Amino acid sequence: MYNEDIPTRAELPTSKQLLRSTFIAATVAVALLFTTVLPAEYGIDPTGIGRVIGLTEMGEIKSQLEQEAEADRQKSSAATPETKSRSSLMGRIFSVILIRPAAAHEEGHGKRMGAGNLPASELKNLTGAAGRTDQMSVTLNPGQGAEIKLRMKKGARANYSWTVEGGTVNFDTHGDGPGRKSKSYKRGRSVAGDDGVLEASFNGNHGWFWRNRTKNNVTVKLRTYGDYADIKRVM
Repeated sequence: MYNEDIPTRAELPTSKQLLRSTFIAATVAVALLFTTVLPAEYGIDPTGIGRVIGLTEMGEIKSQLEQEAEADRQKSSAATPETKSRSSLMGRIFSVILIRPAAAHEEGHGKRMGAGNLPASELKNLTGAAGRTDQMSVTLNPGQGAEIKLRMKKGARANYSWTVEGGTVNFDTHGDGPGRKSKSYKRGRSVAGDDGVLEASFNGNHGWFWRNRTKNNVTVKLRTYGDYADIKRVM
C-alpha cells in the first residue's frame, strides 16, 4: 500500500546538523538585510555594498519622496474645519473653471490649455483610453513642490506624458482615497520626464507630486488622456 521507504534513524539529520543549517540560514538573512534590504528600502548602507551596486540611491529616493509627500499632505490637512468647508465650496466653483478647455493662465497654477492645443503627434500617442484629454503646466522655483490629481474610479485608466523644461525633478506618482487609502505607483529622482498608463487601484484622487531640487526654475508640462472625472492642481 505504501511504496515510499521510511528513512532510518541514521539517515535523519542530527541536532548538530540542524543547528548548523539554522545558523547558516540566519547568517545569510542578516547579510541580505544589511547589504540589500536596508539600502534599497531605507537608504541605510552600513556595509557600503548597497552604494556600490546602486541600491542605496534607490532607498534614498524612496525615503526622500515619502518625507516630502507626507509633509505636504500634513500641510494640506492642517486647515481648520471652517477653512475646509469654505475650500470645499470654492473648490467646486473653481474646479468648473479650471477644467474648462479654454481656461486662462492663473498665477501660481501653471498654464491651462484645451485638448485642441495638443500636437497631432501627442494625440496619436495618447490613445487607447476613453474619456477626456487635458494639458497643464506648472512652473516650480528651486525647492518648490506641486501636485496634480485626476479624480478616478477604481479600475479607470489614464494615459499620461509629462516633461520638464529647464532641468529635472523628483516625483512620486501616487493615489489617495476615502478611509486614508493610499498607494505609490512610481517614484524617481532627477528625472526629465515620464509617460505611461495610470490605473486607479481604488476610487479617489490619483496623480503626480513633483519637487524641484535644482537651483533653477523648471516647468513641468503634463498631458493626460483617459477615463477620469476631472483634473486639478491640489497644491
